[in-house]
Amino acid sequence: MGRLEGKSVVITGAGSGIGRAASLLFTKEGAKLIAVDRTEGVKDTVEQIRKAGGTAEAVIADAGSEKDVIAFIDKAVSTYGKLDAIWANAGIGGGLIPIAEQTVDHWQEVLRVNLIGPFLAVKYAMPHMIKQKHGSIVCTASVAGLKSGASGHPYAASKAGVISLVQTTAYSLSGTGVRINAVCPGLIETGMTKPVFDRAKERGTQDKIGQLNPLKRAGQPHELAAMGLFLASDDASYVNGQAIPVDGGLTASMPYAGKPI
Repeated sequence: MGRLEGKSVVITGAGSGIGRAASLLFTKEGAKLIAVDRTEGVKDTVEQIRKAGGTAEAVIADAGSEKDVIAFIDKAVSTYGKLDAIWANAGIGGGLIPIAEQTVDHWQEVLRVNLIGPFLAVKYAMPHMIKQKHGSIVCTASVAGLKSGASGHPYAASKAGVISLVQTTAYSLSGTGVRINAVCPGLIETGMTKPVFDRAKERGTQDKIGQLNPLKRAGQPHELAAMGLFLASDDASYVNGQAIPVDGGLTASMPYAGKPI
């Protein structure tokens, strides 16, 4: 049996990158999935799942819209009869615009998707999970939410907010049997980070990508998916309120500490 055998799961941002890798892995491990994304890519994700013999439904929706979140969580419950886990993974980048040139509209959109989205997932998944006295909520944060220097201001602030949301919600859920945790990706090769990799290839410096972490490489979406699988499964039954870096060791030391002392 798979680690999520028979469990009803929602994953947002499932159209590409970490969300697609998680969707493929979760269904391989027996999950019945509602795959959510605001792009048509989610249909391709579900097609791949079904070809592999898995169970999934595609929903095109905005993870930062309250109306859409209510709808796709209700769909999971009506389709599969329950909701065992949700991974609030959908997110957008914030760019590297100088802070004096950033706009309120830009900040609001980044916060809406990256922070309000996970809040809505928590708000509307909780009642179903509390009623059945178990459940797991996973949110995608970032190493940029742990320390400065990993991304631009609005993105980093949004991900720091996700970490705080996870920690405070863990205590709000005390005694319910529902767990909540965050994964904090480092430099992962996805559509969001594609410009970083493309620029390095253009300059001939791709061998320098990921050199700040002890593994000396970038990560891949399946490596994040594996952590999410653990957190969503019963194997993580005593893991709660944590923000877990998956970053090759980047946050284990100061970035200038290139050699052991």
